[in-house]
Amino acid sequence: MLVERPPLLYRMLFPETVWRIHKREHTVYLTFDDGPIPEVTPWVLDLLDHYGIKATFFCVGENVQRNPELFAELRRRGHSVGNHTMNHLQGRDVTTKTYLHNVFRANELIDTTLFRPPHGLLRCGQSRVLRSRFTIIMYDLVTRDYSKKLNGEQVLNNVKRYARNGSIIVFHDSLKAQRNMQYALPRAIEWLMAQGYKFDKIPM
Repeated sequence: MLVERPPLLYRMLFPETVWRIHKREHTVYLTFDDGPIPEVTPWVLDLLDHYGIKATFFCVGENVQRNPELFAELRRRGHSVGNHTMNHLQGRDVTTKTYLHNVFRANELIDTTLFRPPHGLLRCGQSRVLRSRFTIIMYDLVTRDYSKKLNGEQVLNNVKRYARNGSIIVFHDSLKAQRNMQYALPRAIEWLMAQGYKFDKIPM
């Protein structure tokens, strides 16, 4: 549970970041980290179109650089986009100066006011500076679709167990997560719809 839903103590360290949206509304927010890549992201886009859902994609700058047409397609289809650093850099591993340079370099390509730190990890000083330029979007539910220790059904069960009003839900449009995500995502959408949830993107 400490992975799937971040503990209250950790949330309290970053009170001005967004962990959950509109808690009284029966709405969830699907987000996708680490793309865009041609092997996975088009499949996600087509599935979302099938259900009429808009989502938010937190993009890695180097993937945007490699796949500019695919990134443009994300925006053309009406989804929100966010900054996920240039190289999927973890803030705790580098100096604040290095981290901020990496984020701002990515934003020259992504051009957004939304930011999510990889793995949800950054230093308080990094957060303080980034808040002046971005809305920092964390998450309420990590599906763990990337985990080699889980199968698709277990990823789906994480959604069923932890989804609630206003949940920001994390999937990944990455090769590492592809198998579990492609199993769990359509079934999670069907289940959430059956529970009466609506879907929305995070406004930029």
